[in-house]
Amino acid sequence: MQDEPRPEEIIAAVARFLREEVAPGTSGRLSFNARVAANALEMTVRQIETAPLAEAAELASLRALLGQNGDLKSLNAELSARLADGRMGLETPGLAAHLWRVTLTKLAVDQPGYWGYRAALADRAETP
Repeated sequence: MQDEPRPEEIIAAVARFLREEVAPGTSGRLSFNARVAANALEMTVRQIETAPLAEAAELASLRALLGQNGDLKSLNAELSARLADGRMGLETPGLAAHLWRVTLTKLAVDQPGYWGYRAALADRAETP
């Protein structure tokens, strides 16, 4: 196994090529698709970089919130079931904070430039 370049560096290089070489050098649908592909690759890099810690944090939070063990998929299904049937709601201690953390983490990967994400980060920074 090769140490350098790391997979996320290779993906980022391809994204740069698409964004800086292909998209400006083409027009119409090809240019648009090159930008879409670059965005998808950049999102993949963010996912690779954040997933291990983010998933571990979400799992720990779910286990504490639900008071049970399980994997991420089953605990999210359990949380969804409890929300759907009213056993849990925003009045449940820790739920709102959990949902905010998970949402902000997902936005950091998917849409880090989204104004709502930036505003939420700024609001959280101002809150002691």
